Amino acid sequence: MSRRVYVNGAVWLLLLTAAWWLPLIGGYMALASRVLVYALAAMGLNLLLGFTGCMSFGEAAYFGLGGYGTGLFLTHLTHSTVLAVVAGTIVGGIAAFIFGPLVMRRRGIYFAMITVAIGQIFYFIAERWNSFTGGEDGLSGFSRQPLHFGFATVPLNAVAFYYFVLFFFAIGAGVIALLLHSPLGHTFVAIRENRRRAQFLGIHVERYVWASFAIAGLIAGLAGALNALQNNFISPINLYWVESGNLVIMAVLGGMRSFWGPLVGAIIFVGIQDYVSSYFPNNWETFIGGLFIIAVMFFPNGILGIIRQRAKAA
Repeated sequence: MSRRVYVNGAVWLLLLTAAWWLPLIGGYMALASRVLVYALAAMGLNLLLGFTGCMSFGEAAYFGLGGYGTGLFLTHLTHSTVLAVVAGTIVGGIAAFIFGPLVMRRRGIYFAMITVAIGQIFYFIAERWNSFTGGEDGLSGFSRQPLHFGFATVPLNAVAFYYFVLFFFAIGAGVIALLLHSPLGHTFVAIRENRRRAQFLGIHVERYVWASFAIAGLIAGLAGALNALQNNFISPINLYWVESGNLVIMAVLGGMRSFWGPLVGAIIFVGIQDYVSSYFPNNWETFIGGLFIIAVMFFPNGILGIIRQRAKAA
């Protein structure tokens, strides 16, 4: 069996047994759920950034829209947690699909700046539309509801909600893995490696960038929906460009061109945020910033990139 199979098996085994081993090292299930939520959003971004080669600083727009879609759906339309997640995911995906044509022909800094501008539009709408989104105070008054299976009702406490998140994380990760091993995924990588050569080969690069952008937005919408359910709250800050920057940091720290890189980056980012903020509540960003500088300077391929290089050398 290949090394990849062993690595994937080990990752899923650790995720499935987190409720047993995490408390032994001082962790808790709400933290594990938060890691999975942000890892999923970063994996969606990584499809665009690491595998298609397009830098986006606006992914928080679709992350936040997924959260608002879920919160508003629970508030006004249904008490079904699963349907609310689906609704939030669709909202994020549709928004990314609609705005994809605005960015698909841009490259480099122009691509990044347009994504920031789009994200800020949604941020200001959410901040000012008090009657609908709650404005600066955010949207509250909703909560995740128990799951009804006909023969049983499962309340979404901390442990149950972790496995609820893990279920959707597995779906999102599975979709990304299937895409990357499909002709579509290979085309994304070809665009990243040499966009002009891909054009000469007859590939409609803009359409594939649009597809990558829309899929990344769909995954971010799913993560945002789960984030809203975890906190039973969503605010404009989840749409802000700083949140997009956090996702970029996670992808870069773990390894942009590695499938599990964003998960490793999310573990580091959320872990540092939780641990350091308990001692230095106003300075945890300093630790993250310093670590990010070190990563960019000394291991630009991320932690998994370094591990892969050393494994090949051995």
